[in-house]
Amino acid sequence: MKKLIKIGKKAKKAFTSQLNSKKKNKVLKDYCDLIIKNKKLIINQNKKDISNAKRKRLKANLINRLCLDEKKILNIINSIKSIIKLKDPTNNVLEKWKRPNGLNISKISIPIGVIGIIYESRPNVTSDVASLCFKSGNAVILKGGKEALNSNKILSKLFRNSLKKNNIDENFVQFIDNKNRNVVDFLLTKMNKYIDVIIPRGGKKLVKKIQILSNLPTIGHLEGVCHTFVDKDANPKIANKIVFNAKLRNTAICGATETVLFHDKIIKKSCNLILKNLEKNGCKIVADKKIRDFYKGKISKATNKDWAKEYLSPKVSVKSVKNVDEAIEHINQYGTMHTDSIITQNKKTAKKFLDKVKSSIAMHNTSTQFADGGEFGFGGEVGISTSKLPPRGPVGLNQLVSYKYQIKSNGKIRK
Repeated sequence: MKKLIKIGKKAKKAFTSQLNSKKKNKVLKDYCDLIIKNKKLIINQNKKDISNAKRKRLKANLINRLCLDEKKILNIINSIKSIIKLKDPTNNVLEKWKRPNGLNISKISIPIGVIGIIYESRPNVTSDVASLCFKSGNAVILKGGKEALNSNKILSKLFRNSLKKNNIDENFVQFIDNKNRNVVDFLLTKMNKYIDVIIPRGGKKLVKKIQILSNLPTIGHLEGVCHTFVDKDANPKIANKIVFNAKLRNTAICGATETVLFHDKIIKKSCNLILKNLEKNGCKIVADKKIRDFYKGKISKATNKDWAKEYLSPKVSVKSVKNVDEAIEHINQYGTMHTDSIITQNKKTAKKFLDKVKSSIAMHNTSTQFADGGEFGFGGEVGISTSKLPPRGPVGLNQLVSYKYQIKSNGKIRK
């Protein structure tokens, strides 16, 4: 594992370089140009990964995540361009004040340092997180999944080429192409001298392993058990539209709603409308007795395990609650502090929900599928954090910084 130590040392050295916003944006602009210029090469490298995935009989949804075509490459470029437009989050005076003791204190935003990203499947993660980390002044070590090896290598190589073109240490971005399974274990347990924080992006299995093994600080979430609560004062048309989108727009993302809660008093008015819309579009429904007694379509019995289940598929659990307090209690017990939404026209009820659910993202009359850094205007994200400590929610450009205090005085000494 000497090579990994070498990578760590190079990253730490690169981080010592001080870069202004103009230089950072020039690198990112040149990176966009290189992606455009090498589009065919990127697609050809991606085809190798697709071919390997098919040979290994990976699931269709995983192959779809893996695929890079003209449209997805355009999305990559647009994501980088949106990051270029964002204000540099470093070296900003966050607060300043003067103390009676004569000290002038400033709180200044600074980069975190060296960030390790461990991720699976999607090659666009390589370009997204490299761009976000670089713009926020951090060096990044990328460890992508072996299924996207060729795609990740070319995208990281082009970023390094852009750095080199601008006479900037190319080790701001490094990609680990070693397929050895012990690499991740080594990163998590032996690299604390070189890596400041680890961010996992992937399935539950990967994230859980990282949380158990890592002796480094981690930013991330284990599961996205998200809820949509249809209150008694909900507009049925709005509720139907939102629940459908929140569950079925993309069932494989962590912001997909997994449990729908109905206020007892709206079951008669909206339950059949909403659940029939889900069922006819291929969604399997499991529910408690009250919902099963009322709903006329195909439905199965939910168990207690279903309330804590992240399906990541066209399946949803449905439960009746007596009021907003019971909905909040259920969410705080079974949810994962990811994203939870209330559908209601009652502002007082909405405020209670938004204030009292423990979620990192709480929504009102909004689909949980908006739990995404790009949708928040963050120029993409390196992940979503459900920790109670900051950063929380989508981790984008402004969340990839820390701060320090700068103190000035006119020769003051403490008595």
